[in-house]
Amino acid sequence: MARKPQPGRIAANRRAYRNFEILEELDAGLALLGWEVKALRANRASLAEAFVAIRDREAWLTGANFAPLPNASAHPPPVPGRSRKLLLHRNQIDRLAGKVQQRGLTLIPLALYWSGSKVKLRIGLGRGRKQYDKRRLDQERDWQREKQRLARHRAQGRA
Repeated sequence: MARKPQPGRIAANRRAYRNFEILEELDAGLALLGWEVKALRANRASLAEAFVAIRDREAWLTGANFAPLPNASAHPPPVPGRSRKLLLHRNQIDRLAGKVQQRGLTLIPLALYWSGSKVKLRIGLGRGRKQYDKRRLDQERDWQREKQRLARHRAQGRA
C-alpha cells in the first residue's frame, strides 16, 4: 500500500544549503504530465542531481528524478529524468538570466511542495561554496550545538 502524501513538502535538496550560499529564493510552477503528478502524490521524487537551466528565454528543471509508479500506464511511456518547464513570468526569467550570466551565480532547485493542488518548486539563486567555506560552516554549526548543550547542562545544575 502506498504511503499517504504528507501535505506541504514533497522533496528537498538537502545538500543545496551546504554546497551553495543562497542569495535569493523564488517560487515557480511546474508543467507536469499526469503520471508525474501521481508519482509526486506517492512521494517518488528526488532533487539530488537537479539543476535549473535557462534556454531560449525559458526556465527548465533538468536532472530531477520522478520515479513512475509501477502501474503507470501513460502514452508515451514515462521518462523519469526528462526536463520539465518552469512556469515563471518573462521578466522573472530575464532578471534571473541576467544575474546568472553577469555575476557567475547559479540556479539551484531547493524544494518541491504542494500549494493547494498545484506543485511548486522553490529555486535559489546562489554562489558555490569552496571546500574551506564548508569546513568553516561545519565548525560554526558544531560550536552552536556545543553551546546549546553546555547551556542545557548549566540550567540543570551539572556544570
